[in-house]
Amino acid sequence: MQQSKGAQIVRGKTKVLYECIGEPERLIVEQMDAITAGDGARRDVISGKGRLAALTTSRVFRFLNRRGLPTHYLGGGEDVDENAMLVRRCAMIPLEVVVRGIVAGSYAKRYPDVQRGSRLDPHVVEFFLKDDEHHDPMIAVEEIVARGIARPEEVERMSELARATFDALEEAWRERSVTLVDLKVEFGRLTEGGRNGELVLADVVDNDSWRIWPQGREQAMLDKQIYRNLERRDAKALARVKRAYEEVAEAVAGFDAR
Repeated sequence: MQQSKGAQIVRGKTKVLYECIGEPERLIVEQMDAITAGDGARRDVISGKGRLAALTTSRVFRFLNRRGLPTHYLGGGEDVDENAMLVRRCAMIPLEVVVRGIVAGSYAKRYPDVQRGSRLDPHVVEFFLKDDEHHDPMIAVEEIVARGIARPEEVERMSELARATFDALEEAWRERSVTLVDLKVEFGRLTEGGRNGELVLADVVDNDSWRIWPQGREQAMLDKQIYRNLERRDAKALARVKRAYEEVAEAVAGFDAR
């Protein structure tokens, strides 16, 4: 990826977005080494984590592009640019769209009478408002529309694409004897030329974006929940988190080869 970074647009908890010099319809996304939980209340730096996030995201997006799913990803993530990716510029929609195939996480807390680890068929799609101050509250479809966040047809399209993304990744993980439990994705509206306003998968899809259980065993998890569960965040514990992220980045490399 030969593009040069321009002015910084925004800095988030784990990534930075930059202008792309000479290409106003493109952005450069640079992943940082930070890992956070609890809306940033818990934060650590793991050397190389940004590189692993870029590797995982670029590999996942390439896989999704090959499956015909629209994403903002254009290139980078695996070359000399280390943890930088080139993406189409989007107007992000301030929602997190979560697809759940297995009862876990906040769903299990909200529905304690449903057995943890049981399958959800059909899969459940939920929307959460991106609002760290209020801990990303769940939001109903009717409120999304009433507040002008997205039109009814856009909500339907986001649900459709999120389900299709989950299905594609669930199949890829299943071939590796790993259960995809749930998945968080985000969407943006393209701002370029003839595709202006088109909904695409955007932001990132990395090891912070899902729960994955090898052999269907929660105790064998390889995702960010390992970090959330740490009682002590010393060097040894953070090294264990990094090893899981390395294993995942290596595993998803095989998705694109299918």
